Amino acid sequence: MKSVQFIQRNTQGHWVGDGFPVRTLFSYNDDPAAFSPFLMLDYGGPVVFEPTTKRRGVGAHPHRGFETVTIVYDGEVTHRDSSGGGGTIGPGEVQWMTAAAGIVHEEFHSEAYARSGGPFRMVQLWVNLPARDKMAPPGYQGITAAQIPTRPLTDVHGVAAGTVRPIAGTFDGTTGPAKTFTPMQVWDVQLKAGHTVTLPAPEGHTTVPLVYQGRVKTADGQEAGDAEMIVY
Repeated sequence: MKSVQFIQRNTQGHWVGDGFPVRTLFSYNDDPAAFSPFLMLDYGGPVVFEPTTKRRGVGAHPHRGFETVTIVYDGEVTHRDSSGGGGTIGPGEVQWMTAAAGIVHEEFHSEAYARSGGPFRMVQLWVNLPARDKMAPPGYQGITAAQIPTRPLTDVHGVAAGTVRPIAGTFDGTTGPAKTFTPMQVWDVQLKAGHTVTLPAPEGHTTVPLVYQGRVKTADGQEAGDAEMIVY
């Protein structure tokens, strides 16, 4: 069983463009061994945007040598990039962009969401690429909610305790749709209150669950809440 190293927190936020209020929970300035192959994670929101005809977001900017994984929980994000990739994702959906040899992209609220306004919540994870793949062709994966399988999660007593959606990697024999350069598990877990579960974590893998919303107590009694990460 893995042990908890520390709880990662950041209460200071900043804006990315004018559409994404985020807290950077870890970055490449932190301990690389604790988070490798992940470089950064931004927790976006929660915030409620007023309706507007203005285009909110961040304009064209370059990336190289890594991937960005955007998961939306409330609102909609529209992506366009120089590889020809792009699309709009809403709640439960994912944009997986591979910058690799180099890409220019932009991210904005969708026109429909900007007009309607409403709650906005998302996360964006940056994934480093192995040295051998840093000059691979750039690419884009738009993953809809319907493409992500859902598996039941049972607690230590065998009682239904929630669900797991494997976005990348495999959970309980079910493989997620994302194609990755480095073996990894990216899961969207919903856990019912009052249950205790054990999740598989491969030996030698970085293990950093993010508490997106709610409160979780670890086996050794430590607690993590909204926008906090448990580093094993």
